[in-house]
Amino acid sequence: MSTELLKQFYTNLDERSREALDNAIAEWVRIKRAGGKVTVVTGSGPNLHEGVTTLIAELITKGLVDGVTTSSAVVAHEMAGSLDRVKMCPARQFDLEEARLPRGDVFEFTRLTPGELHEVSREMYIDRNLMEKCECADGHDVIKAAGNMAYPMGLRTERLAEEALAIARQLGLPFEVVAGWGCDPRTMLGAGAAAGVPVLVTLPQIVGGGHVGLSLGDSISLSQRSARIAQMLGDSDMIVESAVALTQEIHDGPFETYTGHGIWSWWQGMPVYSLREKTLVRIDLDENLRRAQDLQKDSAMIQEAIEKGLPKTKISKIPFRMEMSAFTRLEKSLPIIGDIGEVWPVMAGRVADELGVELGFMSYKQETDEGRAMREWIVENVRFLDRDRMMEKVRAYRLS
Repeated sequence: MSTELLKQFYTNLDERSREALDNAIAEWVRIKRAGGKVTVVTGSGPNLHEGVTTLIAELITKGLVDGVTTSSAVVAHEMAGSLDRVKMCPARQFDLEEARLPRGDVFEFTRLTPGELHEVSREMYIDRNLMEKCECADGHDVIKAAGNMAYPMGLRTERLAEEALAIARQLGLPFEVVAGWGCDPRTMLGAGAAAGVPVLVTLPQIVGGGHVGLSLGDSISLSQRSARIAQMLGDSDMIVESAVALTQEIHDGPFETYTGHGIWSWWQGMPVYSLREKTLVRIDLDENLRRAQDLQKDSAMIQEAIEKGLPKTKISKIPFRMEMSAFTRLEKSLPIIGDIGEVWPVMAGRVADELGVELGFMSYKQETDEGRAMREWIVENVRFLDRDRMMEKVRAYRLS
């Protein structure tokens, strides 16, 4: 762990964000010492590229994170190994139908070892001629979120999603559980499955991830998914939001009563929970989040707008994102305005140190030398979903 770099990351934050980060760390440590629970709410791309999802997997394994919500895109990428190296080639070299190709006329190939290519070819047809053309084609290598657009891993993930969906529906389980059985333990899905920690995609984040998103949505009903997430958040003492949008539909959804949205669920005798007294931490680059909170604390302006039925954007005179409403009104919300690539390693490192936990992985901002080395490590060490292991777990579950 680069102590000097973590000090630099901390110094890069403004004074108020440093104070919020210090308070978040102290609260996390207090909660874990008291036997409480911490849930992380993650968004997509930046969390993968900055190594945050891999760090969260480590925190799950070490007992410091007790639940995760995420997006279908992250699930798709973790099924393919989080990050991988692909060769991006001008598509005209492969006689492909241009009208069906992504913007930029680019076709991508996953860089696979002979052993990995053999493993994938046991499960699906591989166009060897196309793969050989890739070796000779013009193009350049990049590290990016795994699977997705690259052949053959993107296609493999789509097909595995349909297979995992069929199993999930037979067993009455969320898609994430079945896929997690085969995912690398250094992914959030794999770590969650190994530790019995829930990792679930939220309703606003189901859209995306191709057939993975569709399979997630079809595996259990929306009501069941909402109820599972509500139970996870209700059991939590602290919620940490990391580069994610639309969180009002996550943390104060149809079963949460403190913001009022779950009042009729409670009225009808359904299980509900409350955000009252919970610590809500948000790592965000948008300073308007903190400005909105200041307006509420200084003048109760946001609550007043709600009580009068007035548009919050007009009364606050700032762009008002949906998730600001509950966040700004919660007494224990902590906005940390900063780059997740800098905030997460400082936060996780200090929490682990305070609790006497040794972390086997640390993320770093991707533009640093340490961050570039970290990304290479993920490419080389975090593997794509092991279908054989997934099927072994399926058989064991059916026999249990």
